[in-house]
Amino acid sequence: MIIIGEKINGFIPKTLAAIEARDDAYIIEITKGQAAGGATYIDICAGTAPDVERETMEWLIDLVQSNTDTPISLDSSDPQVIIDMMPRVKKPGLINSISLEAGKCETVLPAIANTDWKVVALTCDSNGIPDDPKVKFDIAKKIIEQANELGIKNDRLFIDPLVTTLATKQDSLISFNEAIRLIKAAYPDVNITSGLSNISFGMPFRKAINMQFLALTMAAGMNSAIMDPMSQDMQATMHAVNALLGNDEYCVEYLGAFREGLFGATK
Repeated sequence: MIIIGEKINGFIPKTLAAIEARDDAYIIEITKGQAAGGATYIDICAGTAPDVERETMEWLIDLVQSNTDTPISLDSSDPQVIIDMMPRVKKPGLINSISLEAGKCETVLPAIANTDWKVVALTCDSNGIPDDPKVKFDIAKKIIEQANELGIKNDRLFIDPLVTTLATKQDSLISFNEAIRLIKAAYPDVNITSGLSNISFGMPFRKAINMQFLALTMAAGMNSAIMDPMSQDMQATMHAVNALLGNDEYCVEYLGAFREGLFGATK
């Protein structure tokens, strides 16, 4: 499972407070915690006003890179900010994200074409986020074809079919999983990812929904998640499902994670 660590995000109130206070200690703490939890990438999203976003991103990038070798995921709604930050990153990581909204693919894809950078692609366009899995597939297809034309292989693409919140759409999981199946049937070598907590927004006891969402989407073919690698609940779910799906020979990864205390073991 490819884990994109979500904790350094200015849309999380506690993290925003740390960002505004330039609290190095807190950012270092969650950087090291996510790396220890097996994050493949550490996402960096300033979540600040546009006039200070670049400065904030520079501070966060430098702080993260001085405390871990884990690759970075550059996260901004402004594709130009992402491009401007790429030279500051020591080794290629992940771009979060592009879509068919005007200008995003055209700005980002040429910039990463001849590099080892990977990219998250959202199944939305200028008309918004579709509910229909077939429309999500059509958007994914267009992005994949644009990337392929520039020589970007499918295994560098992380397609996010954009789950709708359960509180507003009862069949959100069903629609999401159908989109996964359509995309993986046509492009088996692309990665599928999701921001796990989006499904539970507005609901009580959110972790119960998030855990089951992770399990059911992994069974449908999702191989990546934007999640909190410091959460023992999510770690337990991820490793248990991976073993149950036959992807963990002799349960070696499950047992190793348990012994390391990633989901409740004592050393």
